[in-house]
Amino acid sequence: MDKISILLVDDHKLIRDSWSYILNSDSRFQVIGTAGTADEAVSIAKGKHPKIVLMDLNMTPVSGFDITKLIRRHSPASNIIGVSMHTMPVYAKKMMQLGAMGYVTKNSSKEEMISAIMEVSHGRKYVCDEVKNILAEQELEDRPAHPDMNILTQREIDIVQLIKEGLSSREIAEKLEISLKTVEVHRYNILKKMNLKNTAALVNFINTHGA
Repeated sequence: MDKISILLVDDHKLIRDSWSYILNSDSRFQVIGTAGTADEAVSIAKGKHPKIVLMDLNMTPVSGFDITKLIRRHSPASNIIGVSMHTMPVYAKKMMQLGAMGYVTKNSSKEEMISAIMEVSHGRKYVCDEVKNILAEQELEDRPAHPDMNILTQREIDIVQLIKEGLSSREIAEKLEISLKTVEVHRYNILKKMNLKNTAALVNFINTHGA
């Protein structure tokens, strides 16, 4: 049986090396390339057309979302699994909208990652238990669908996540390497799009809806 070819995309070398070792130790898999930048990822995908791409969403300066778009364009047969520290369902939804087939968080176990690879390699979508449980809780509690975070841009979603983590606008600006004024503009646009009065209402919405 042919091995499942895998491309690892992550801007941390230790993570790339660790996953290469883990996956290459399994006779079902073969890591055919690792990439720490968008250019490397697209080049390898175009040249080798891996069956599976494990895509870190928190790449910089080009995000995993944007790299996903490029790989989908140049290697449409490659099945992409988003890998992120974020548990917000909106991240998984965004990836699926871009054509990804799976989503796991960095809290996922090795066994769950392997399950995701196997399911996606057989053409089935896979979302990790952590995110599925949040979605299930929302449905059980019959929470209203609006305001809808899906209308936010990727940068706005990133800022919402950092607000959730308790960072100030200045701290967000430093972390994202953008100006304080830009952060404030994004915060204003987020509140306007979601029809919320202030940051306190936004934080309450995030905490209530498991965003």
